Amino acid sequence: MSLPENNLNESKFIIRTIVMIEDILALLKTLIRFKTTRDKPDELARCADFIEDCLTGAGIDYRRFDHSGIPSILALPEPSFAPIVLMSHIDVVAGSDDVFVPKISGKRLYGRGAIDDKYAVALSLVLLQKHVAQLKQESKQQSDLSFGILITGDEEIGGQNGARRVLGEFRTDFCIALDGGRIGKIVTKEKGLLTLRLVGKGKAAHGSRPWLGVNAADRLIEDYLKVKSLLGPNRPEEWYRTMNLGFINAGRAFNQVPDRAEATLDIRYTEHDDPDELLRTIRNTIESEVIVDAREPLFFGGESPYLDRLLSISPESRIGFEHGASDARFLSDHGIPGIVWGAEGDRSAHAGDEHININSLAELAELLDRFLTECRQQPLSAS
Repeated sequence: MSLPENNLNESKFIIRTIVMIEDILALLKTLIRFKTTRDKPDELARCADFIEDCLTGAGIDYRRFDHSGIPSILALPEPSFAPIVLMSHIDVVAGSDDVFVPKISGKRLYGRGAIDDKYAVALSLVLLQKHVAQLKQESKQQSDLSFGILITGDEEIGGQNGARRVLGEFRTDFCIALDGGRIGKIVTKEKGLLTLRLVGKGKAAHGSRPWLGVNAADRLIEDYLKVKSLLGPNRPEEWYRTMNLGFINAGRAFNQVPDRAEATLDIRYTEHDDPDELLRTIRNTIESEVIVDAREPLFFGGESPYLDRLLSISPESRIGFEHGASDARFLSDHGIPGIVWGAEGDRSAHAGDEHININSLAELAELLDRFLTECRQQPLSAS
């Protein structure tokens, strides 16, 4: 007895997903072995070279960009346009040597970058290779693709020479940043970032006679507490501004009153905050000098028929927000609608046991495959 047509299509997708997940895991294990941290530019370049070889071997046209030593790779249906772009990054945070040795245990794959964000690189590459191969079987070309991919090399340090630069090199109607969220949570907004350095100044003196000096550390601590009070308490999992004291440094000797002290504050703000007004208020409240080390905008994905279609394909997914920041914030700068989405890694990014749940990766691969296939067979208008 033959199966109904819809069941036949379902079976084909299941078989394709099984094949894809094996390819994705194999590629991911290779990518994890590259120690692509900020202090190893040679490893970043080697990893980018490897990705180029993957694309060349599959007969896929691409462009490579190198801005200030940061490699990015862009592969599109047309030289400067793709209806959809999958964005990911190869750079990772530092870790001990053993986290760069991938291993599978149970239903998890462990290793640095397993969830942030090399799984997304492997997924993007395999999807691209599979769809191009399918098109060739249909006597079609890369230009008939419904999507392209962008892989960058500096997301962990701000994305200034990766996504920020390369997103201006092409047009797209919709971007999926595969760097956050989970199957059930499609992120359409992320908080903005304000990194402030507080510099307190005092007067040096011998530690045995502190009254002869002015302790810069004391002044800095007083100012930090004022800023903390000004911003209010951190509210767990609420869409509200937060602050974290990341670094504090003062003094050159234990028996000397420090004449200079510095602290770095990581402030995440929402659309309900005016960062200019926030900065003015802080400066008017404390004595320490306030230096802005970084200021990044919020991410708002906006509305899109592509998002509507994705939600119809993944009905368990819901729209949500994220406290952290990603390269998705640059989409707003370039007027590109988009989302942040991804597989599940139990919030293990940057941890010693960083991992990805294999079942979640397989489900994401299947959903994206369906979405991209449907968008090719039934093209959407961005308007």
